Amino acid sequence: MESDHELIELANRGDSEAFEALYYRYRDWVYRLGWRFTANQSDALDVLQETFAYLLGKFPGFELTAAMTTFLYPVVRHTSLRIRSKNKRFASDEEVLGELVAPASQETERSRSELAAVLTALPKAQREITLMRFVDGMSLQEIASTLAIPLGTVKSRLHHALKTLRNDIRTRDYFLE
Repeated sequence: MESDHELIELANRGDSEAFEALYYRYRDWVYRLGWRFTANQSDALDVLQETFAYLLGKFPGFELTAAMTTFLYPVVRHTSLRIRSKNKRFASDEEVLGELVAPASQETERSRSELAAVLTALPKAQREITLMRFVDGMSLQEIASTLAIPLGTVKSRLHHALKTLRNDIRTRDYFLE
């Protein structure tokens, strides 16, 4: 399997299969992230389409200087917010997080809805970094690069978010071994 850099090099030379491979590698991630920002399936599909149309427009001549998710995250975020604003569909964070942690059973429904409630109560900056880290699986450095903020700020926001989650009776069990 080729690396992202190898696929980009091939796509820069006009290899459509290389771009297709990038699409299949990142489409689910882009869709989930778009859905998280828009809280709407149709809008998330529009985000997916526009994100990859934007990426396609970068070829030839595209140079990846960080992880692909680090490059794509701000594109998805900006596109999602633009589409959401255009459609005037504003879902509350509670609705989005409630869907994000959809329950598998009645027992997990309660604990996951409690997790969603605590996440919703976090300040927006802390919540975004927490979701980027644990839902999107981004490293701290990738988050800092993506949001164009210092690494120390990322660490501080994540630390405060985790402290809040650890101290809340509804989510304390997530931190027990």
